[in-house]
Amino acid sequence: MSAKKIIISGGGSGGHIFPAISIANALKEIDANIDILFIGAQGKLEMEKVPKAGYTIEGLWISGFHRKRMWRNILFPFKLISSLWKANSLLNAYKPDAVVGVGGFASGPTLRMASARGIPTLIQEQNSYAGVTNRLLSKKVDRICVAYPNMDSTFPAEKIVFTGNPVRSSILELNVDREEASEYFGFEAKKSILLMVGGSLGASAFNKAMKLNTAFFEAHPDIQILWQCGSLYENEYKDCATAQLPNVQMSAFIDRMDLAYSMCDVIISRAGAGTISELMVIGKPVILVPSPNVAEDHQTYNAKALVDKGAALLIPNKTIDKALFPAIEQLLNDSDKRSDLTTKMKSLAITDAAEVIAKEVLELARKYTQP
Repeated sequence: MSAKKIIISGGGSGGHIFPAISIANALKEIDANIDILFIGAQGKLEMEKVPKAGYTIEGLWISGFHRKRMWRNILFPFKLISSLWKANSLLNAYKPDAVVGVGGFASGPTLRMASARGIPTLIQEQNSYAGVTNRLLSKKVDRICVAYPNMDSTFPAEKIVFTGNPVRSSILELNVDREEASEYFGFEAKKSILLMVGGSLGASAFNKAMKLNTAFFEAHPDIQILWQCGSLYENEYKDCATAQLPNVQMSAFIDRMDLAYSMCDVIISRAGAGTISELMVIGKPVILVPSPNVAEDHQTYNAKALVDKGAALLIPNKTIDKALFPAIEQLLNDSDKRSDLTTKMKSLAITDAAEVIAKEVLELARKYTQP
């Protein structure tokens, strides 16, 4: 029997790309002979990250639909037609046994053409509030893997499989001593350590809050913070007063997140689906500040799903300047609360999501006979 061929489509951000690569790796672990092709969007992050992971990728000329700046959609119809045509051409040439969509610009055209041809299709919805593309695709695809309960209000219940979100192996295998991790970043392990991460590019609200609250860290020299400002903001904030304090370490990018996670007492983070899945595995007390600059405000829905279970704290982006640091101080002074948050967060962790999704993909593929 010849090896199965699987297409994985989507990307645009790490939140889509890393789960996609995790699924591909899980497929390879099940059967090393499986042939995998990625389809992404030209010029997007997946065109760089996927080849680095050892997989072949093809790019579609496609981008998102702008709801606020309609004039930016002038080329959208042409991009859509071009992407549908190229996706169909790739399906003709590659002849996959199943097609997986992980969200992002490229998944729409690819999954739409695959389902129209009768090829088994599966989508993975990472958020608690599904995006427009996956809501539309759900009517046509064969299976829908979700990371949150009660998604039958959005998707056909008979197609849903609860799997959780794939988590990077480096997070699953996290086992670093606090002393060692603290020393790497130049912190004292016996003092409190915060980790603030707003994504690889940074979060403007996080950085502004840090700049405006120099007095907090001056008044609390026993509270240390590793502040990831992001590559977009490094030059703007590297000389600010907060960044010069001895208990503050500012970095554009954190190259050893395993060490950062291991040493910290509290994490301040955005609420992207992939990030939340990693935070569940890590099991540290978390203050979530959802980004307001995402489609359908899905980060707030993600965060509330945890808050409702008592597993995290939530601070709205608009109140971060005044509300964040009092909340941090209160949490650091309440060991019982930190312990409770840790216990409840870890209880939500799913560590085998990639493997479960891979098995669902192969089950679909086995039932398919090439025309």
